Amino acid sequence: MSGVNEVRIGLLGLGTVGAGVVKILQTRRQMLEERAGARLSLAAIADADLTRPREGLDLGALPMVGDAARVLEDATIQIVVELIGGLEPARTFILRALAAGKHVVTANKALLAHHGAELYDEARRRGVSLGFEAAVAGGIPLIRAVKEGLVANRILSLAGIVNGTCNYILSKMTDEGLDFSLVLKEAQAHGYAEADPTLDIEGMDSAHKLQILVALAFRTFVDLKHIHTEGITRVTAHDIEYARELGYRIKLLAIAKATDHAGAGGVGVEARVHPTMIPAGSPLAAVAGVFNAVFLTGDAVGDLMFYGRGAGQLPTASAVWSDMLEIARRIGHGIPSLALELPSVGREPLPLTPMEAIRCCYYLRVMMQDRPGALSRVAGILGENDISIANVIQKGRGTREAVPVVMLTHEARERDMRTALAKIDRMRDVSTPTTMIRVEGGPA
Repeated sequence: MSGVNEVRIGLLGLGTVGAGVVKILQTRRQMLEERAGARLSLAAIADADLTRPREGLDLGALPMVGDAARVLEDATIQIVVELIGGLEPARTFILRALAAGKHVVTANKALLAHHGAELYDEARRRGVSLGFEAAVAGGIPLIRAVKEGLVANRILSLAGIVNGTCNYILSKMTDEGLDFSLVLKEAQAHGYAEADPTLDIEGMDSAHKLQILVALAFRTFVDLKHIHTEGITRVTAHDIEYARELGYRIKLLAIAKATDHAGAGGVGVEARVHPTMIPAGSPLAAVAGVFNAVFLTGDAVGDLMFYGRGAGQLPTASAVWSDMLEIARRIGHGIPSLALELPSVGREPLPLTPMEAIRCCYYLRVMMQDRPGALSRVAGILGENDISIANVIQKGRGTREAVPVVMLTHEARERDMRTALAKIDRMRDVSTPTTMIRVEGGPA
């Protein structure tokens, strides 16, 4: 490739994904350079641990350095790839790289969810690219599709399974009838869940990804703390079984919708993460194990679904390379970065619809004594709050123990449902707090 510009790359972090990035360059260099139209040179790899073996890599043959400054201060390095994760020092490193006029590629969804607006502004100001395809849904080319493939659309809604750990746990609970705690232990043993799985199972990882998707799809920056977030720790094997009887599956969904329930009839956006019952025949219900999928509706294109591996060394490294190659192509051919390509707030940003104003159907499991009139009192409380019942399953009748009464409601408002549940849970015949799961996707 004589006469073609060289593009020099610096890598921050040689963990799982960083090692995948190096492996792809080593095994597919010719193809990548052909597609970039430039020579690709890995100039430096900064990592705190220079000796820990990385499977499939010869560390002695790599340009390893122990200090990130060696990458950030090298004037010959044009692209910095940040794969260390976490908020700090990653934020500081990226800001330093952007300030030095370097292009940046990152897989850091937590950082973008917390500090994205600041980083996008800095990249815009410096006239450089900030790529983050790998930050949401691993190897699925979702960011590029939303950012570029759907520019002619107003996005109406998106719903995604964007955390493989939670989907693995719920799939296993569904297939084998096991309880949450058992499956979590097994997921940790297989490496599908972290030793401290809190970020995943409490829904925060999904909320980080949703925040990024909302910024792109709705041109609105939603503060992470305003995204209603519930995890899967309270989903029981009983609820999964009742959902199955009713024709539904339970998934942890990240949901965003354009809505007309904001304030005085204006247009808003709702953004929420929680366990959700969806019809067993819907495309998302079939997404099993550690796979991710995002179902998206645009006003021109209609329904789309993106499906694939949401994590893992090579799928995520594949997404990192999609950004790196695009930037390398531009550097090699002298094409400047465009500020328009970074997420920005539209001329009319959509206000966030408060959670209590959203409308959906609900699944309720009320544990109550089987006494005459108890069920009609529950129905009465729901009715007083404009909630009508679509379906009822009553189990274990005639026992002296509390028995589950399972109900599906028609569409209702969240505020009314919370008011009704507070009253139901105060009833003498109700033994434990009622389980409530939101239902999306219409009747099963």
